[in-house]
Amino acid sequence: MDKTIVAIIYDFDNTLSTKDMQEFTFIPSLGLTAKEFWEKCDVVSRQYNMDHILAYMYLMATMSKQCGLSLTAEKLREMGKGVQFFDGVKQWFSRINAYGASLGLEVRHYIISCGLKPMIEGCDIAHEFYNIFACDYAYDENGEPVWSSVAINYTSKTQFLYRINKGVEDVCEHKMLNMYMPKDQRVVSFDNMIYVGDGLTDIPSMKLARQRGGYAIGVYRNPDDATYLVDENRVDFYVKSDYTENSEMDLAMKAILEKIRAQNNFTELSQKSTSRGNKQQMSR
Repeated sequence: MDKTIVAIIYDFDNTLSTKDMQEFTFIPSLGLTAKEFWEKCDVVSRQYNMDHILAYMYLMATMSKQCGLSLTAEKLREMGKGVQFFDGVKQWFSRINAYGASLGLEVRHYIISCGLKPMIEGCDIAHEFYNIFACDYAYDENGEPVWSSVAINYTSKTQFLYRINKGVEDVCEHKMLNMYMPKDQRVVSFDNMIYVGDGLTDIPSMKLARQRGGYAIGVYRNPDDATYLVDENRVDFYVKSDYTENSEMDLAMKAILEKIRAQNNFTELSQKSTSRGNKQQMSR
C-alpha cells in the first residue's frame, strides 16, 4: 500500500526564521534600521494605495538601485545565507520525516511565504522543502528586478493550499487549478495538511486548512505575541517557536501525525467492512 502523503506547510518569517528575512542582510546594507525600512514601506503603501507586499518589493528594488546595490536573484540567494533560525529548526525536518515514516506516512515540507523566494532558496534549510512558494521578481537582461512576477499576500496564500491539494504546483498553471478534480485524484487531502504560522498573514490559511479537516499550529516567541490566533478556533495548538526534540512544538506535531495515521486506519477498516457487507447483501 502506498504511503499517505502529509504536507506540513510553513510560513517563513518569524515562524522558522527569528525575524523578517530582509532584516538580516538587506536592510543593514541600505544603512537603515528595520523600523525605518518598514515605516518607509507603510508610506509607499499609502502613497500609491498599494498592497503592502508589493510596497516592500517596490522599495527593495528602487532603494537598492539608488544605493548602487545589486539585487539579482543570485545576490538575494547570497543574502539568504545570513538568515538565522529558531532553536532546533535545522534538525527538525529529518526527525519529523523519520517519525512520519514510522507511522507509514510520507511527510513533505512546504513554504508559503510573503517573503522572497531567492532568499529562502539561499538559506541553510532550503533543501528540506518539497516546494517553496514565495514572492519573486521578473529580472532584466542584467539580472536586476523590473517587476514583481509573484506577489503572495495574506489571502492569496490560500491559493497554494489548493495547489498542494491538487498537485498543481506550477504557479503559471491556472486552468487545472480551477477545474474540478475528483477527491481520489488529489495528491494531498486537506485532512492531511498541517499549517504552521505566527501571525495575521497566516489566519486565512489556518482557517481554510481547519475548515477542510486539516490542522493549524500557531507559534510564538513570547506568549502574548499573537494570542488572536487562539480566537475563533484558528489553531489546534499554540506553542513556543522551539523546534528541539520533546519541545511543545515537537510533541504537538507528532500528536497530529499520530491522529492522521489513526484516522486513516479507521477509514480503511470502515471501507473494508462496509464493502464486505455490500457484497454479502448483493449475493443474497
